[in-house]
Amino acid sequence: MKELNEAAYERVEDARMVLAALGMDGERSNERSALVLLALLSLSVSKSWAEAANPMLGTRAIMNFIRDEYGREYAPNTRETVRRFTLHQFVEAQLVVQNPDEPRRPVNSSKWNYQITAEALDVLRTYGTGAWQQAVDRYLSELPGLKARYAAAREMRRVFLTLPDGSAFTLTPGGQNVLLKAMVEEFCPRFTPGGQVLYIGDAGSKWAFFERDALAALNVEVNEHGKMPDLVIYLPHRNWLVLLEAASSHGPVDSKRQAELADLFSSSTAALVYVSCFPSRAEFRKYVDRIAWESNVWCADHPTHMIHYNGQRFLSPYE
Repeated sequence: MKELNEAAYERVEDARMVLAALGMDGERSNERSALVLLALLSLSVSKSWAEAANPMLGTRAIMNFIRDEYGREYAPNTRETVRRFTLHQFVEAQLVVQNPDEPRRPVNSSKWNYQITAEALDVLRTYGTGAWQQAVDRYLSELPGLKARYAAAREMRRVFLTLPDGSAFTLTPGGQNVLLKAMVEEFCPRFTPGGQVLYIGDAGSKWAFFERDALAALNVEVNEHGKMPDLVIYLPHRNWLVLLEAASSHGPVDSKRQAELADLFSSSTAALVYVSCFPSRAEFRKYVDRIAWESNVWCADHPTHMIHYNGQRFLSPYE
């Protein structure tokens, strides 16, 4: 990998020291994370820290900035590393917020973005001045309160849904949860009437709704490291387990995913039904050639209809 020039190297080292001062560990204050911070601040080598800004940037825009301004080019498959091992931790530390312009944005949206918080920006603009250390100390002392405030804001944006039995439940905002709400409130009454919700995979809390005992009664012992479907419905009168994937999160039930689910639920005494759920037919068209045979498709923008892959007219398991 090409070496940074002297000015770029010094700026990156400054950014690493900034991250360390804000409490980031070694992984979150390495060169990659420092470059991500500089991109989020729109801080080229020629600008001073006082000129730092906080534009809303997607991962691709961040990597393009790093390439154009610092000459460090990462392979396209590095975007996931940047998201998982830098941006996610920046969000957790409340250094960065996601989608401030549209908190309910689907997780697979090309408009997904990140922004340095206003509070952090004020501190970072003081780097290199006599006010820096005092600003950092004040910021860190106030950070628990800032985290609580942002958490309260997220709580207000929670997605409210009504379960088939009439009880209320809430999901964290964003991700696939808007689609998940439609799956529970639109799909279930139409296609699984009388069904029992046994699992809901909240984007922000994997095990937020998990009827472990009910699944155990069907001889299903779930490994908590297993990749669960987004929604599991049990139809007692048919003895079916309907496994639904919100295709906006991890993609549809393709042949690989179907095999994974079959293995995960291999001990089930109930027959398995696979359903890929999409927010719209336009989104479905992107995956139309990847859907597994012997499975079903449902689109939230046409909630009264289903698409069945393999000739049988109605929702049913395949033996």
